[in-house]
Parts: sequence; structure tokens; C-alpha cells
Amino acid sequence: MAIYRKEVSLILNRPSLLPENTKRKKERSGRRLFNKTILKKTSGFLIAMMIISMLVPVLASAAVYFTGTFNSNGTVSGQVYFNGTVGDDVYGQDDVTLSVYGKNGQYITTVTVTYASYSNGATYFNIPGNTVINSVYDGVYFKYDDNNVTNIVYRQPAPPIGGGGGWIGGGGGWTSGSTISTSNGTVSANELKNAFSSYTEVTIKVTGDTVSIPVSALLNAKEGSTLIIETDNGAYSLPLDAFDFDALAKSVETDVEDLKLTVSIKELTGDDAQAISSAITALGGKALADATDFSISIEGDNDKTAAIDSFDRYVKRKIPVTTEKTKNATVAMYNADTKSLSFVPGLVSSTEAEFWRAGNSVYTVIELDKSFSDIASHWGQKDIELLASKLIVDGVTDTTFEPDRNITRAEFAALVVRSLGLSTVTSANYFNDVTSGAWYTGVVNAAAKAGIVDGYEDGTFRPNAQITREELSAMVVRSFEYAGGKVEVDASAQAQILSQWSDANKIVWGQLEVAKAIKAGLVNGMTDTTLETNGQATRAQTAAMLKRFLAEVKFID
Repeated sequence: MAIYRKEVSLILNRPSLLPENTKRKKERSGRRLFNKTILKKTSGFLIAMMIISMLVPVLASAAVYFTGTFNSNGTVSGQVYFNGTVGDDVYGQDDVTLSVYGKNGQYITTVTVTYASYSNGATYFNIPGNTVINSVYDGVYFKYDDNNVTNIVYRQPAPPIGGGGGWIGGGGGWTSGSTISTSNGTVSANELKNAFSSYTEVTIKVTGDTVSIPVSALLNAKEGSTLIIETDNGAYSLPLDAFDFDALAKSVETDVEDLKLTVSIKELTGDDAQAISSAITALGGKALADATDFSISIEGDNDKTAAIDSFDRYVKRKIPVTTEKTKNATVAMYNADTKSLSFVPGLVSSTEAEFWRAGNSVYTVIELDKSFSDIASHWGQKDIELLASKLIVDGVTDTTFEPDRNITRAEFAALVVRSLGLSTVTSANYFNDVTSGAWYTGVVNAAAKAGIVDGYEDGTFRPNAQITREELSAMVVRSFEYAGGKVEVDASAQAQILSQWSDANKIVWGQLEVAKAIKAGLVNGMTDTTLETNGQATRAQTAAMLKRFLAEVKFID
């Protein structure tokens, strides 16, 4: 998918040489020229975020660079840094005055940048955040020397009302810090390090599908910092504290300072794409997006590599939607071993899909309209159809669901694992009656690892026992909290909530979990006054509870 954007390049003017004078480096110098080239995005939307692209300097020995933002309110903030012969010119100056120009060299204003630091042969100057640029300009570039062209910087859009994201080039976007662009798949360690010294969010815009990142530039980033990788194929938001770089370095037998992180967001083609298309057709669905492979690996200075397949938390991604949805749409993950698709927590708009998962894989967006002959006019019909169309619940047969049939503990564990987009776990057994080779082993272990299911005092799970509404309430509220949902209930609130139900005294052990589930709106009573927590849960009740928690944490739309 081609992405077109409004583009402005940043250039800095070198001052004329003065007679030899020991004070010349204290004088203000430089002129900035802003030039903007307007391109149109084929979808008709304006570019949704500021992009900073590196242009090749005409003189490699003399270059000027910019890291920062051109904000929606017309301010420019960040840093300019000089190296080579240009760096020699400005070395020792307290400030440099720069002129700002727009399209066709039209003068806008002047700004004064102040000395910040000197590091590794480059002199850094801060651009104040109150530098006001005329609102009609969508981008700016600076000029210090006619022969030295620097980064392109784009104006950010105003934030959308009510929040919300936007695709790369759409309305909204993730970018709120510094942006770096690369066209050769590599990033300057110095540039990235300095970006993280000023911002907790740095975006790397990649021409192509792969970028190699020097880990040394990430080690001193502030706590809570995030690295965003954006390509035409998709975007990846990576919290830096999700990486244990020391452990990763040991795994490839290298020093952490020599470690490289490679991120790839690649559209599948050929036989790989055809395999996914066949899986979608087999479901009776339609593809709304290209299949995209997200992968991350590390490499040491000894050429040893290792894949990073999963994280200890949900990580956000985006892919563009190529066909607008008309029915139920969902993000799906493709399993090449089973040649099947499964649900991924996410939201789908007319232009993009934003989704969350702890692991790397191949993702796409599909549209599916699924129903069953035995749920017509059933109270749970809409919830069942929604979750079936999102690949979360299955029918007993292809045409029947049996909504009033009871559900076992193992069956519910499978639904929870699907709902949360978890990977199955076969490397460990948490219960003595969950044996290797049983259909439910991987899902029960995954749910136990996530802290969603518990066993009994004798070490058993009792997978084939029918689940009670008390157990169901506890597992649903744990799933809700695992997905980031928040519900606080103290002893006083618990007593007040449960006092509204005449049979609350029949709750055996899960008083807190049931109270939380009620407060969060995940569980309803069987009547206006009874919960019937000792009753067995049905497939329809299970679907309703799952739908409520998924909607509450915005894992489905």
C-alpha cells in the first residue's frame, strides 16, 4: 500500500566567514530555510503524524541534523546538532539564530537555538518549544549551508476529539515524541540515544520492512520509554522495559553494548500469502488486510542471532485495512503448523486494525458472519454470533451451538485462552490430572500460567467437571484483570454488593471474585434477587460473560 505524505526538508545556512577573531564563535550565525513539498495520500487523508526523514548530505564531512517535533499548535521543539566542518563553525557558540522559511523560500520567522552539549564530535543546540510557526505551514526545514541538507520534519495533526488512534498517514497516530526516518534499514546510535535523552517515545519510520537498531542507544532511556517502528506494512509499539537486554546479550554471547535489535514488519507474498487466503476461504470469510509477519531478533558482534518470539505483556501493533468492513471483522493470527486462524484481541476501523498480543506471528484481518440454526430467538443469540464470527466460540457442529448445554472446566479454559490471544503451554503441567496428550492440556496450562484458573487442594484440575457460575465468575474477573481491566472492591463494598442478593450465602469461596464481577458488569443475576452461583453454567451464559469482559477492556468492537 503506497503511503503519500506532506513533506518538508530541514536545512541550515552557514554564516559568512569573519576575519580571524577569537570572539567570532560567540556571534550568532546561520539562516534557516524551510521548504515544503506536498504530496497526497491516495486514501485522501492528510498525513497523521510528524515524520522526520534523513536526506543524504551533499557534503558527507559537514552535516546538520534535527531530532524533535513540529507540533500541531505550530511550535517546533527538539534539538539541532552539527558535525564535520559545520560543527567546527558553531563549536563554542552559546546560540545560533536561524531563519524559518516555507514553500518557495517564503520567509516565516527566526528562531534562536541555544547550546546544549557536545558529544562524539557533534555540537547540540536546543530548539525552544515556544517557537511559533505560522499555522498554514504543514512542515518546515532549516538551512545552515546550501550544500548541507538535513532531516525532514512534518507537522503533527491536532489530536482527535475523544482520543483514538490513526493509521500511519491517517488521523491520530501514535507519534508524540521524536521521530527518526531511515531509508537504508539502519539507525544512527548517536541520533537515537539523543532522541531518548529528550523524549520517552521515539518513532523510527522505515522505508522498507526491516530496521536494525543499536541496543547501546536504548540502554539509558528513561523508565517507561517506548520505541515505535513504523513501515508501510504496519507499526509496532515496543516498551523498552519489556526487553531484558542483559539476558539477551548473554544468549548470543556478546556484550550488551554490541547487541543489535532487528525488527521486521513484512507483507507475505506468493505461497505463504496463498496459504492464509485458503484458510480464510475455508472458514467462509473474506480478507480485509494483507497478511503481515511481525518478527524481532537480536544479533551479537559474533554474528550469533536469536529470535524474540514473545513478551511478558501485551504489545501493541497496527496494520492497514485494505478493504472496508461491512460485517463482523476481527484480527486473526495464522498458525502455519495447523494451517488455521485464531482470534487476536483488537479493534478494526475502516482504515486500520490495532491489536494486542504478547507473541510475534503472522496477522491479518478477516470478516466472517457466523450463526447457528439452534440459537434463533435465543436470549444469547447476538453474543454467540459475535464471538463465533470472531473465532472465539465454536459450534458443537458446524450448524448447531447447543446454547443451553452445560460447559466443562476444560472447555471454558479453552475459551479464555482464545479470548486473551494466549499461546498454549505444553512445556509444564500445573495439575496432576491434566495429562500429556489430552486435547485440553495446552489451554489449561496456559490459563494456569496466566493465573486465571486454579486447581483443587488435592492438586487436580478436574477438566471434565461442569463449571459452576461461581467458578465462572472468578475466572472471568481474573481474565478481565489480566487484560488490564480495573475493579476495586474492599471488604465493605463486597458486603454491600452481595447483600443485594438473597442467595449470596451460598457462595462457597469466591465472595470477592463474585463481588468484583458484579461491580464490573461482567455477571448478572439469574433473577432480580438471586445469583445461583452453585448452579452449572451454560454455553450461552459463558458467551455472554466473555463478550462483556472483552468489550469492557476494548479487546473487541
